[in-house]
Amino acid sequence: MKSHLEFPALVDYWFGDRSEDASEEALEEHLFACAQCSARLEELVALGAAIRAAFGRGAVRAVVSRGFVERLRREGMRLREYRVDAGGSVNCTIGAQDDFVVSRLQAPLAGIERLDLLIFGAGGKAEATLEDVPFDPAAGEVLVVPSAAALKQRGAFTQQMRLVAVGAGGTTPVGDFTFVHTPS
Repeated sequence: MKSHLEFPALVDYWFGDRSEDASEEALEEHLFACAQCSARLEELVALGAAIRAAFGRGAVRAVVSRGFVERLRREGMRLREYRVDAGGSVNCTIGAQDDFVVSRLQAPLAGIERLDLLIFGAGGKAEATLEDVPFDPAAGEVLVVPSAAALKQRGAFTQQMRLVAVGAGGTTPVGDFTFVHTPS
């Protein structure tokens, strides 16, 4: 390899998403010989460790894949799950023993290429917009893992989430979801 490795190649290498072929060997040889690319890989590894630690403490809100939820379950994490259909609401809580809450937003997602998640707090005030979230169109669901640490510290509150399809013609609401949280 004559040039430095691109960031996506480093990510694929670190997560083992590259195929076992001759290019894998060339990539590893480059990493051993190139101090700059080795340093970038070390930064990526450190960033990943920090994200895992923050997520493990329940300090991060994220939209995740079904495989990620299954991995949490296999690792022995205690999950409290809530399934809510578009236009619906659910009463929810988090207990002291719970590691994570998984909100399963159910909506018709076939044919959608990009999906954003809008989160609203008290009085409909916008709290966050998560752009281009991962979703499973076949399952018709988006899996949201709110910050467990923040939930455990809050009193009663209501939060709305909205899924919005984003396309060449603009945005189209897909579904609104309401969570009525009560502390345990």
